[in-house]
Amino acid sequence: MSAVVINSGVVHYESFGRGTPILFLHGWLGSWRYWMPAMESLAVEHRVYALDLWGFGDSDKSAERFTMTEYMLQVKNFVREMGISQPIIVGHALGAAVALELSHNYPEYVQKIVAISLPLHAGSIDRRLTTYTRTRTAGLARVFRWKPIPLKEVEQEAARAAPEAIAHSLESFASSNVIEQLVHAPCDVLLVYGEKDDVVDVSSTRELNDALPHLKQVTFSGAKHFPMLDQSSKFNRLMKDFSDKNTSLASLSLKEEWRRRTR
Repeated sequence: MSAVVINSGVVHYESFGRGTPILFLHGWLGSWRYWMPAMESLAVEHRVYALDLWGFGDSDKSAERFTMTEYMLQVKNFVREMGISQPIIVGHALGAAVALELSHNYPEYVQKIVAISLPLHAGSIDRRLTTYTRTRTAGLARVFRWKPIPLKEVEQEAARAAPEAIAHSLESFASSNVIEQLVHAPCDVLLVYGEKDDVVDVSSTRELNDALPHLKQVTFSGAKHFPMLDQSSKFNRLMKDFSDKNTSLASLSLKEEWRRRTR
């Protein structure tokens, strides 16, 4: 386990590989751990990093840190402290929103973004998520009446979140103007959604698809809130294409040969 002190708080992270940097940011359910399949795939050509945001995993759990501003500054200072030069940032849900906040306020810290299961506003997030930490001893399956996390170990990591981390960060997220940040993003943003996302309502995202040259939306047919785990082979191939400096955003798609190989 690796850790660095940022703003007097301990930030847990893991890193390995060599090459251009990619930084992974988890969402409201889980920790850095669910990025392992993607990290192992991409570490062949990249230096990959994943950290636990404040209140999650093994990072500091002081309640005053559970805001979008604090998360943005945590990531900014982590990048600076580690000497990472303009990483590609891959964020899931909360992590995707944090990546957008960072690019909006400190564009020099971001090369480009993969935003997975990004809610466009607070109303598109299932309300049961806000009650999860208050009833988490019952387990996610009972709270949601279905199981939004595909792996048991990821669910166990979600249960380690600080009691108010999810609720407070959701409350802070409600003030974010995600659509404005997307429209005015200073870098390319690849939006990735699961067609059957059971935590974030994806119906309102369709209007963003190819709306601007720096935005591209890809939908994983049959995948839910964790498309990078539900269909990891397809996601990892998409990431390899996106991270290639010679690949244009417009040319990215879930190619037919990917589907044949991953059935």
